[in-house]
Amino acid sequence: MKKLYIVIVVFGTVVLMTMAIYYKKYSDFLMQPVFSKATYVTIDKGTNFGEFVGTIEKLNANGDNWQWRLFSKLEKVGTWLTVGEFLIDPQLPPLEMMKKIKANDVISYQFTIVEGINWQELKVKLQEDEVLKHELPNMDDRQLLQRLSSDKLSVEGLFLPETYQFVRGDSDVDVLIRAHKALNQVLQQAWSEKKPNLPFSSPYELLTLASIVEKETSKASERGIIAGVFVRRLQKNMRLQTDPTVIYGLGKSYDGDIRSRDLKTDTPYNTYTRKGLTPTPIAMASKDAIMACSQPVAGKSLYFVANNQGGHYFSDTYEQHQRAVKAYLKGEKL
Repeated sequence: MKKLYIVIVVFGTVVLMTMAIYYKKYSDFLMQPVFSKATYVTIDKGTNFGEFVGTIEKLNANGDNWQWRLFSKLEKVGTWLTVGEFLIDPQLPPLEMMKKIKANDVISYQFTIVEGINWQELKVKLQEDEVLKHELPNMDDRQLLQRLSSDKLSVEGLFLPETYQFVRGDSDVDVLIRAHKALNQVLQQAWSEKKPNLPFSSPYELLTLASIVEKETSKASERGIIAGVFVRRLQKNMRLQTDPTVIYGLGKSYDGDIRSRDLKTDTPYNTYTRKGLTPTPIAMASKDAIMACSQPVAGKSLYFVANNQGGHYFSDTYEQHQRAVKAYLKGEKL
């Protein structure tokens, strides 16, 4: 009995010492930072806690696997995982790191759709982004229109120029869906606030003219005036006669110079040879351009030409316009 008692005491002492050692290790684990330096951690959709621990172990996280498993059971953090990319600061201990992840405090990135960019140019910019997932290369425009839930026949002009936030794991199509929804909201507002008796039968026609205005001027103060010129020309059944539409219709054959023969070459987008609006927008129109076309500036001018000062000179009559064109060609400031 005495020997048994000694064995029990020794065994109990060993167990208690072992428990104390592991308790100390676990307590230290809870207090020490997970990483010794700032570390990016990516959590994919469907990742469980065990897989997450494997990921951070590969990133040289502190702590043994048993400590992380015990931590998950005691703190019940296994369901706290959210999808995204996280920057874990070196001072964060395990529980604080998990709180950051639970709060979905992900790293966000930006993609800007520039005013006046066309669809082909936008696709290239999206492809160049190194963070976005790229779905577009495996998708044609018809499939993209289906993803957008759009009834239009062309993708051109269907995205609002703005800066959009996204997180790692988002795709180029995700950004485009947001940009399309933003455009529809702006169009709905512009259509509800438009002046009466404008020559548009739909918000899409308003968008089409806005894209032309966007390409005609980079000056915010001129958008409403140029919109007014185009609206009056449409109302008088005059051709719009605007170079950006001709350039768009030329496509890849445009070499940077527009020639007299180009103005005479008929395409669906040549507003020198055809009356009315183009079949589709020719670029991404900003909110300001859209609102300018819904609220065009009243006046009598029907013509405009560059004024050699970064803007345009407006004329009421063709004779005035011809004199202005001659002055422009001479390099005179108008």
